Amino acid sequence: MLARVYSCALTGLSGTIIEVEVDCSSMGEPRTIVVGLPDTAVQESKERVRGAIRNSGLKNLRHRVTVNLAPADIRKEGPCFDLPIAIGELACRDETWIPELKDSLIIGELSLDGSVRHVRGVLLIAAKAKEMGFKQICVPACDAQEAALIPGIDVLPVHTLLELYNHFTGDVLIEPQQPCELSETAVTVRTDFSEIKGQEHVKRALEISAAGSHNVLMSGSPGTGKTLLARALPSILPRMTLEESLDVTRIYSIEDMLPPDTPLIQTRPFRAPHHTISYAGLVGGGNIPRPGEISLAHRGVLFLDEFPEFDPRVLEVLRQPLEDKVVTISRATGAYSFPAAFVLVAAMNPCPCGYYGDPTHHCTCSEFAIQRYQKRISGPLLDRIDIQINVPRVEYEKLSSDTVGESSAAVRERVEAARERQRIRFKDNPNVTCNSDMAPAEIRQYCRLGADGEKLVKSLMTHYQISARAYHRLLKLARTIADLDCSPDIRTQHIAEAIQYRPRSNG
Repeated sequence: MLARVYSCALTGLSGTIIEVEVDCSSMGEPRTIVVGLPDTAVQESKERVRGAIRNSGLKNLRHRVTVNLAPADIRKEGPCFDLPIAIGELACRDETWIPELKDSLIIGELSLDGSVRHVRGVLLIAAKAKEMGFKQICVPACDAQEAALIPGIDVLPVHTLLELYNHFTGDVLIEPQQPCELSETAVTVRTDFSEIKGQEHVKRALEISAAGSHNVLMSGSPGTGKTLLARALPSILPRMTLEESLDVTRIYSIEDMLPPDTPLIQTRPFRAPHHTISYAGLVGGGNIPRPGEISLAHRGVLFLDEFPEFDPRVLEVLRQPLEDKVVTISRATGAYSFPAAFVLVAAMNPCPCGYYGDPTHHCTCSEFAIQRYQKRISGPLLDRIDIQINVPRVEYEKLSSDTVGESSAAVRERVEAARERQRIRFKDNPNVTCNSDMAPAEIRQYCRLGADGEKLVKSLMTHYQISARAYHRLLKLARTIADLDCSPDIRTQHIAEAIQYRPRSNG
């Protein structure tokens, strides 16, 4: 007797439909064999399946059972094949409900008592099931809300193996999960701008960064508020669209990092990895690559504190993702692409002791030590950071003042208005969502300068020999400043403000 059940294997941020073929034969010694390039967790499924069937009050077949996971050239990982294997074994007893399985995709890990446990990547698997034309997907009950985010396919929440068995035999049908009612995307305020004393020029730089999705580097002495400012940036970023929320949720579902009872992530990520992180931890890696920190920061903020303390080889892998908004990892089994459209916010001290240029503390570093410390960040990487700004020490009068600054909500209104202008501007180009995404063609079209502006930029290029990349980034930054100013044209004052965020030493 042969039964065929459909499941799904995760490969990067994509899924592959797996045919779970279960053959039961009365010939040979009674045992279960799993083939089709399974890992250890899949191999051990035969023991979990045997115990789950027995403890569910169903009898195990006293036959030789062969399970083939096809296609056989794709490695199968994890315990999500437990439930389809068990259903395949049970289907071999009764041919009448085998046809019901061809329209169903089944995933789930089994406990020995027959209950169905959580598996990762359910959102992506549900999307793949819909794409491939399945009518329904059977998932662990705890993951049903996540799967129900994908419209157009019935989601059956399964609590136990016996429950699903009774559903296919027609004894007791499982009611499909109702679609999730999505509320308006919230904005989680970790640190409000009103709580930050002083640093008005840095707040302005962060507002420009949020409005156009521009990268920022803050340099200053210890204790000047660089980390506090970085943690306040998500509070002024625009609310996530449903499409952005689904993009982020797919990544966190694959990594099994969705918060409890939160099927959809509606707040922008803020990732702050330690400077000892490896390049694989930052960009992703592994035999079958998994997303790294830059993908976990997709549609949000990646904060790198103590920027020069990171291994230079780790920092250099940021070059390509900062340009392309995607990272591709190649392995012998194929190439895996992960999204990486994030805002980079970096913070650093000006020297090893931290007090170079500080008006109140004496710097103890030699000139050579200062230069070596600052050169740990390469010129090509700095060239990809649009806004580079100094964060000075805050005076006592401002720190002790009871005056409350402008709130994050007020700043976010201006940011969202600027983003709306960009959405209208790029409505016919799905590859460009904000000013920082503009390619040379869009820059020529939307970043035209007047005569005075041309003269100012030409003077800058003549004196400081800035690169072509820096020139384009300068224009994109000026375009964002003009959007915040509700100006259809880039004026001289917009260019002048953009210029002040470029370092004079390296363009």
